[in-house]
Amino acid sequence: MARVTVVGTGYVGTVTAVCLAFLDHDVVGLDIDPIQAQQLEAGQMPFYEPGMPERLEQALKSGRLSFTSDPVTAVENADVIFLCVGTPTSHSGVPDMSQVEEAVRSIAPHLKPDAVIVNKSTVPVGSGNWVRTMIEEALPDIDSVEFHVVSNPEFLREGAAIEDFLYPDRIVLGGESGDKGIRVVSDLYHRLVSQDFEGGRPHRQPQVIRTDLPSAEMVKYAANAFLATKISFANEIANICEFVGADARQVLSAIGADSRIGSRFLQHGIGWGGSCFGKDVAALIATGLDYGYVSRILHAVVEVNQAQRVLVLRKLQDALKTLKGRRIAVFGLAFKANTDDFRDAPSIEIIRRLHAAGALVSAYDPIVKKIPELDEVPLRIAADTYDAADRADAVVIATEWPDFAALDLRKLREKMKGHLILDGRGVIAEDVATEAGLTIRGFGW
Repeated sequence: MARVTVVGTGYVGTVTAVCLAFLDHDVVGLDIDPIQAQQLEAGQMPFYEPGMPERLEQALKSGRLSFTSDPVTAVENADVIFLCVGTPTSHSGVPDMSQVEEAVRSIAPHLKPDAVIVNKSTVPVGSGNWVRTMIEEALPDIDSVEFHVVSNPEFLREGAAIEDFLYPDRIVLGGESGDKGIRVVSDLYHRLVSQDFEGGRPHRQPQVIRTDLPSAEMVKYAANAFLATKISFANEIANICEFVGADARQVLSAIGADSRIGSRFLQHGIGWGGSCFGKDVAALIATGLDYGYVSRILHAVVEVNQAQRVLVLRKLQDALKTLKGRRIAVFGLAFKANTDDFRDAPSIEIIRRLHAAGALVSAYDPIVKKIPELDEVPLRIAADTYDAADRADAVVIATEWPDFAALDLRKLREKMKGHLILDGRGVIAEDVATEAGLTIRGFGW
């Protein structure tokens, strides 16, 4: 079993550290914030993710996982070092690499011979070479320590991170042909590939894909861009369906039955959000522009997605005529179910636009109870859905939480002043809503 250090204890770093410890590796999580490291060492999760608190507790009790803010302690004995720090989008759309640079400079002086540095952060093409150069510059003698740089992009979905880590479709490893680093990381994932751990699925072993560094770095961007494109395409078709009188639910279902297309990510509604799709699409667009290439499809993907958020107000105005003085309840603040992440959540822009139009907005989310980005908006965070809907003229469903599909619609109708539900996630059964005296409107039908 390898000695592993995971630099960065945000979403990707914490999941990676906990799951590698579950696979019997000795893991140290390193974070420059001593409070964050201490909280994790005490078993306190910094974010919401189903199953993670229990996994963290088990890993800590096993003695295979610890956390520190001291780079020397974390790195000096590590065989493999994962870089799992943030790369947020700058104003120009280019990823901000300052956290990666800080992480590399902090670990470089303490590397042991033959250490493998693994870029798991989503980084622009060419970052592997950049990391190698930074480490060489930080070493007092370039020939004093041999090291290896590998790209190993992550494919974790918030709300299903443990499932995605332990049962991946593929493991991508990028590096120089024949480089020892790829072999070391491949060995690190041996139990994932063979699925010989408790709860493993030997009948569904992941594919290991070995590439050069630039190709591995491109994979994550390309994958997320394609998924975002698929959702925006579904919304484009749904919008046309409304014009011609077709039902997008039937149309997209039939499209998805084609094995070449598949039904996943053909969800139509208020569009995608979160910290990955927008950031990665913007990074790909910026990369193309670096070489004088305009990514026309990717530009359209973003434009369609933004238009869906505006469409929410158009649909409300069509039904209520004016929004000034209206009470609107928004169900769901997180960008998707089973997470507390509200970065680029459609709900935030929708609430801002509702406020600008003069509406009084209340909201409810099972997990998210405060959004600092909306401090300037007089938003009432309700105790539950029925409290949020009290005297509301309309309800907007912005997140596909299972709680919303299980609502008592008759009780909801009694609490509301109006009768309109704008279902942006397709969670409410139309016939049940009608029986309860509610008018439900969706996207594409």
